Amino acid sequence: MSQFDTVQLISLLGFLVLAVSAMAGQRLHWKKGLVMALTWAGLFMLVFLFIDLVNS
Repeated sequence: MSQFDTVQLISLLGFLVLAVSAMAGQRLHWKKGLVMALTWAGLFMLVFLFIDLVNS
């Protein structure tokens, strides 16, 4: 593991803490938060697959 991998891992952990704290601040339930996260992941996956299809 290089020093850049360590920095990337720490920043990703920080982003996760920020997202969880924002969810707690909005008093968002875990179920609704999970649905929202899966929805966003699905949208990003669709865009990624569309771009991959266009570039092929």
